[in-house]
Amino acid sequence: MTGEASKNNSGDQTLPAGRPEAAPPAKRNPGAPPARRIQGGPPVTKYTAGPPALKTPAVPPAERKAASPPAPKIPAPPPAILTPAPPPATDPLRAYLAEVRQFKLLSREEENRLVKSYKATADPETAQRIITSNLRLVVKIAMDFQSHWLNNLLDLIQEGNVGLMQALKKFDPGRGVKFSYYASYWIKAYILKYIMDNWRLVKVGTTQSQRKLFYNLRKERDKIIKEGLTPAPKLLAERLGVGEAEVEEMDLRLSAGREISLDAPLSQDTDQTQSSLLPADIPGADHLLAQLQLNELLKAKLEKFRTALSPREGLILEKRLLAETPVTLQEIGEEFGISRERVRQLEERLKKTLLVFLRREMPDLEGTELD
Repeated sequence: MTGEASKNNSGDQTLPAGRPEAAPPAKRNPGAPPARRIQGGPPVTKYTAGPPALKTPAVPPAERKAASPPAPKIPAPPPAILTPAPPPATDPLRAYLAEVRQFKLLSREEENRLVKSYKATADPETAQRIITSNLRLVVKIAMDFQSHWLNNLLDLIQEGNVGLMQALKKFDPGRGVKFSYYASYWIKAYILKYIMDNWRLVKVGTTQSQRKLFYNLRKERDKIIKEGLTPAPKLLAERLGVGEAEVEEMDLRLSAGREISLDAPLSQDTDQTQSSLLPADIPGADHLLAQLQLNELLKAKLEKFRTALSPREGLILEKRLLAETPVTLQEIGEEFGISRERVRQLEERLKKTLLVFLRREMPDLEGTELD
């Protein structure tokens, strides 16, 4: 038959026409040896019988929807709060150097022309152009002093700028000197003066020789060391033309550490300050006892000396030599009816007599302070 399905007499169902009948899979004999793969042929696939698949009963959509729990509701996130970004940290030194780089450098001819114009007209805008074009020179000179003296470069630059402005006031363009070369000396002078004033709480370099040592002592010591010699104070004094004692004093002051406030605490764990380490001005107990004994001895000797005096001499001793507030010579003269000159003569004679008496009675009294 063609294009139709028919049944045979035995009742078996036949395949449609035009398709070959599929052969049933061959059953493997348990006793037969396993199949070998023929070289060059296709691989032999092994089939193992697995357990039958379990079929779950179909659930209607309505029942499945009712059985599943409702999905939890997730709350919406709160709106983001926009905070302004903090301003970027700016280094004052970097900001100043960036501003200085914006000013144009002047050629020598243009600088001479502007300086002559400023000297003739005193125009502040012309002075500003000259000053701003030389600000880099101030920075360069200040950096040379920073590593050896102070750490705050901006303070040195500020003092150098003052020296630059002073140089413009003092500059004479008729001498044929370049302005930047002339201004460098004023810049260094102002920077060095600032360093000297702020190097110590107690000022150094108050005299000409001390200022010379302050500026040149370290340089001269380094020069002597490079020559292979020992920088002794005597050699440094000869090289610098100052006294040896001044070299030792300045060396001690330059090599000393920083000052410490007397109110600064000794440590973080105590309330004691640096002033507690200073020696007390009060004399010791042994000194007080010796002074008390000496006063008692001196009082006894004076009582013995008074017994050998006349009434007039005793009054002069009591009211002139031993009194805290002595009376005048005129008052004693009026009391005894003598002149003040005569009282003075009696007082001088009494002093000499008392000194001889004390040296005889107390030979160890020489050079001893009495209260």
